[in-house]
Amino acid sequence: MLKRLRLDRQEWKCEITSILILGFAVFILICLASYSPNDPSWNTVTTAGKQISNFGGRLGAKLADLLIQPFGLASVVIPLYLLGVFLAMMTTKKSPPWSSYPGALLLLLSTSIWASLIKPSLAYHQHMIKTGGVFGDLMSQFFLSYLNMVGTCLIMLIIFSLAIIVTTHISPFKLVTIIVEGFLQAIMTLSRSTLMLVKFMGNIFGKKKDTDEKKKSRAKKPLIKVEKQAKNKGIKDEILQQEVLPFFHESGKVSLPRVSILNDPPADKKVSHDKKSLFMSSQILEKKLLDYGVEGEVTEVIPGPVVTMFEFKPAAGTKLSKIASLADDLALALSALSVRIVAPIPGKSVVGIEIPNLERENVYFKELITSAAFQDTKSPLPLALGKDISGSPFVADLTKMPHLLIAGSTGSGKSVAINSMICSILFKAPPEQVRFILVDPKMLELSVYDNIPNLLLPVVTNPKRAAAALRWAVDEMERRYTLMSESGTRNINSYNRLARKNARQHDKEDGLQTEILPYIVIVIDELADLMMIAAKEVEESITRLAQMARAAGIHLILATQRPSVDVITGLIKANFPARISFRVSSKIDSRTILDSLGAEHLLGNGDMLFLQPGSGTSNFTRLHGAFLSDKEIRQITNFLKKQGQPLYDDDLLKKQEEELSKSRKERGKSSYSNGNEDEGDEDYDELYDQAVAFVSEVKTASASLIQRKFRIGYNRAARIIETMEREGIIGPAEGSKPRKVLVGKL
Repeated sequence: MLKRLRLDRQEWKCEITSILILGFAVFILICLASYSPNDPSWNTVTTAGKQISNFGGRLGAKLADLLIQPFGLASVVIPLYLLGVFLAMMTTKKSPPWSSYPGALLLLLSTSIWASLIKPSLAYHQHMIKTGGVFGDLMSQFFLSYLNMVGTCLIMLIIFSLAIIVTTHISPFKLVTIIVEGFLQAIMTLSRSTLMLVKFMGNIFGKKKDTDEKKKSRAKKPLIKVEKQAKNKGIKDEILQQEVLPFFHESGKVSLPRVSILNDPPADKKVSHDKKSLFMSSQILEKKLLDYGVEGEVTEVIPGPVVTMFEFKPAAGTKLSKIASLADDLALALSALSVRIVAPIPGKSVVGIEIPNLERENVYFKELITSAAFQDTKSPLPLALGKDISGSPFVADLTKMPHLLIAGSTGSGKSVAINSMICSILFKAPPEQVRFILVDPKMLELSVYDNIPNLLLPVVTNPKRAAAALRWAVDEMERRYTLMSESGTRNINSYNRLARKNARQHDKEDGLQTEILPYIVIVIDELADLMMIAAKEVEESITRLAQMARAAGIHLILATQRPSVDVITGLIKANFPARISFRVSSKIDSRTILDSLGAEHLLGNGDMLFLQPGSGTSNFTRLHGAFLSDKEIRQITNFLKKQGQPLYDDDLLKKQEEELSKSRKERGKSSYSNGNEDEGDEDYDELYDQAVAFVSEVKTASASLIQRKFRIGYNRAARIIETMEREGIIGPAEGSKPRKVLVGKL
């Protein structure tokens, strides 16, 4: 403890010097503050024994008179400079550079002249003193006689600025810029607070704006005119008021959920954007970029529900990489949670800078379901993802993706988005058109959908059952391709059209197909749990489905909160061109899911980047996911459960039970194996020979080494190691050390 408190020689000198400087500065300041012209000095003769009013005594009175007579009130610069030196030495533990001393002298002289120019004399203790002292009075008269007041002020402003730069090494121009920016930010904050207060008072006294006018003006006004997305004006009010969505209503078996069971968004939820505040924000952004050496101008501002995009056109010769690297610096300078830079915006010669709004507007699921984008879609698998940065509803088509990969850290809004996707399909298509296989290893997120008529089997929570369900999906895909090949059709839509035509004609002869094939959507809420237990089986099934299942009408939605390369392998990622990333914790995770940076700058709570298939790895759509409460999900599922009991697929359930019993038998054999020749043949592993060749080459063996090399589970790798030990290929275990290899290279 004492060693940490001790100072080295340099710090010891600096501490002593700084304390002496502080004492001298305080003494001079006290002497100047208590100065009286009546006190004895070299310029004043007093009688002996007269009381001295200066707090510094006789020495203080003479010192104060020595400073005030030549420099006047500008003498206060001396103690202030010494206080600055004290603070600098205590902070840096170094003496100030010698160049600051001439600067301090120049600052004292220029301040003296300024004081004489502003007010030549001042009453002080019933005496008139010269504010700039003798020096300031003489020099001001000299300058005024040759330059007049305007010229003198200009010269003194230049000298004063040079004095500040030399003394403090601080640019006065940057200081003024910071003060102006702070003033502008204060005005912006005050204006926003005023608007919020006016809005609050309006709500209290019933002076709300007409909500219909708000809906008509849903697209935001940009600073420079923004091209808004085209709206379908043919939609009538009765579409928004209807209770059942008009898609496959003719089925008559299961009614679609009613829109009325969803919560209405608050009437005053919309956040207003003031054009003046947007203009000031763009000016501040331009100045901040200029501070980092990036010249240009903001050409357009697009305010949205969560973020505002500023379209910035850089000056000629500016490298985009320089702008793209300033995201964290701009977030710090603008006091923003995060800043995302799109460099450049596809199809435009500008850079997009997305800055979070001070007040966030919530997006509600009912807004998306009743929107024109959702109503007009003809797809049986629409996904109401949220709103884009301009506030327009965004609906994607799963049949065109044809599979979706989702990643995001805990609490980023991933589970809410999955629920929104499932409910979007439930609102659009009945069970005879779309069936679900829901896999929820966490046993929390998707259990609410159990026993709805849209399921092919109960919600899967066991990883072994999930692997069996995926293998069944592969078999079902192959069966469907056989049916389509026999009927001469190319995809599920053309096959179903032919089947309906055959059913209408009641012509079942000659092997004509009349079976209607529903779409199958497989949703896996946490892929990482499956990959930990049955990585090889799950990866093979997912890869085959992703490569071939589109035409068969089988689609995958995979989600994980751990987007690492051992979960999202190269095979899986290569077959999932459509991806969604919510906020992730690092740039590495962003690159893993999107092959690009940007997801680490998202805001959470449903803020996402959507990579559409065929759009390239840098053309992302930023969306703000809709909020769907647990109560609304229960209301939707309860409505569907009342329609009837689910019709589970018997073949799928049977396959799951067979897989589970097979897995139990294999574990039993492994547990009770006694190592004789017969059981050794029965438990023979197909990777055993490759593993023996590998350990004989590397001359070391361990279960973890085999596991990493052949990408298998730990139990399987341990069984291979035990077999090698029984056959004398490797030696016994020696604690945590790798086993010795007893054979030569094979």
